[in-house]
Amino acid sequence: MHAMTHRRCRRTNSLVPVTPCCLSRRLVCIAIGLAAALFVGGCGGNPFATRESDYGRMVPVDRLRSIQPSGIESMGRPSEAPTTGPEMLANAETLRRRFEGLDTVSLTLEECRAAALERNLDLRVVLVNPEIAATLVSEEEAAWESRLGVTYRRSEFDSPTSSELASAQSRFDTLQPEVVIPSRTGGNVTVSMPVTRNENDNPFTTLNPAYTTDFQIGLSQQLLRGAGRRANTHLLRVASYNRQISEAQTKLEVIRQLAAVDRAYWRLFAAREALEVAQRQFELAQSQLETARRAVTAGRLAEIEVIRAQSGLASRLEAIINAQNAVLSSQRNLKRVINLDGLGQDTPVMVETASPPDPVRYEIEGKALVESALAARMEMLEIELRLASDLSQIDYSKNQALPLLAFDYVYRINGLGDTFNSSTTVMRENNFEDWELGLRAEIPIGNEAAKSRVRRALLTRLQRLATREAQKSSISQEVLDAVDSINAGWQRIMAARQSVILNQRTLDAEQRAFGVGNSTSTDVLDAAARLADAQLAEIRAVVDYQIAQIDLAFATGTLLGASRVDWAPGEPSETVVPRDGETPRASRRVVTTGSAGEG
Repeated sequence: MHAMTHRRCRRTNSLVPVTPCCLSRRLVCIAIGLAAALFVGGCGGNPFATRESDYGRMVPVDRLRSIQPSGIESMGRPSEAPTTGPEMLANAETLRRRFEGLDTVSLTLEECRAAALERNLDLRVVLVNPEIAATLVSEEEAAWESRLGVTYRRSEFDSPTSSELASAQSRFDTLQPEVVIPSRTGGNVTVSMPVTRNENDNPFTTLNPAYTTDFQIGLSQQLLRGAGRRANTHLLRVASYNRQISEAQTKLEVIRQLAAVDRAYWRLFAAREALEVAQRQFELAQSQLETARRAVTAGRLAEIEVIRAQSGLASRLEAIINAQNAVLSSQRNLKRVINLDGLGQDTPVMVETASPPDPVRYEIEGKALVESALAARMEMLEIELRLASDLSQIDYSKNQALPLLAFDYVYRINGLGDTFNSSTTVMRENNFEDWELGLRAEIPIGNEAAKSRVRRALLTRLQRLATREAQKSSISQEVLDAVDSINAGWQRIMAARQSVILNQRTLDAEQRAFGVGNSTSTDVLDAAARLADAQLAEIRAVVDYQIAQIDLAFATGTLLGASRVDWAPGEPSETVVPRDGETPRASRRVVTTGSAGEG
């Protein structure tokens, strides 16, 4: 005969047999409850199956894998431009006056710098990085915030019993509010007040239901691994170093973008001056053509002189076209870095450089500038901060290689009663108290993973030290190269100016000789071409001298000119999340103070 399972009836407090029908109903209830929980957790869908939305946005396969053909004919339409020499010359006046009639804006170097500081898109990108790094610092600081927690649990037990003195059915309700206060030394203090209600079917139970109300204070402290303030503040320290590194990188990018503005400005100046030289050469070639025609008409020269003059005029037209394209390219680069409203890269507005160069000779001591650059360059500061972070990582890795030894202590005041109020009264009287004291140890066998992390941290610092020396050498070379460029640049300016004077005299002499028949159009045009080369060489020398000063300022970690630039972080709450299609705006601001120098 099979043994039958019994349970105690709640109504009659007597043992009754448990039939298979009862068990089936309970299993069905459990299954329904489980299915309902899974259904709610899955938001109405099958929680065990993958849905299409789980993959996120799916781009069509053709867009990812198919490359469409395209020819130049799909990007524009054929144009019937003049291809013969006479037709080109007839169209020359239209080509050389390509920029006439266009809107023009005159900008000084100071205005370009201010516009770049306010609107440069690359700066907008990099200025967000310090904010991101600052949020990581705040995140690490929040690791020591106290935590308030509440736990509630209901438990019901219905088990067979072989004795009338044991409870077959019981119910527990537990409510435990607690506050956890972490310390920066690797420990936690927990203050809690667990309250329980216990009800069972044992007729011999003194208190039914019974309430317990306890007040307990617990302390848990690491003694080896994870112990100490330095080990526990490691991540905060690294986040702080990273925030400072981010700000150093941002300052470097501000300097780099301002240097890029200066270089773009002077290159546009050089392109416009080169266009002026090409225009003057074209006008000189036109004048030579008219002079040759008059001489041929008068019978003093042969027809070949007109052809020679026409050939020279055609070559000057090509120089104008190339110079115009160089102006557009340089102008587009300057428009990009300053990013002014109404002055986009696709606008036909021409930019005039209103700040002329004023080269002055300087006596520069390279060795002193090298020392100044090593102290001011943000790359060196970044390496120093990373070395400090590496040192913290070494200490932390060594700490994590120690055995685990934890100390636990709990002090508890107990309360018991047939009601909640009576149990709290007993607790306040403090007649029942106990405590617990424990140690927990764990020693890894081998501990190779921790030892490898220590070795990696040491090797990383050694590598960083070598990087610092390499960076010092690179900065020294940059400074000395810039000093040499400035010294050589001044000599180039002097040589180019002397060449312009002599070539101008040569051209004047050739023109006088042509007037009396002792020279040819080719000789005059060759002399004009040499003058143009000398003028272009002077322009390049002057602009290269300005750019060499910019390079020297950048190499020393400073800005060229007399203006100071201060950039200050805004509050993270000022960050505006843009809508689709909007330009993101950083909550940082760049402020210029002081008087602006043209450099």
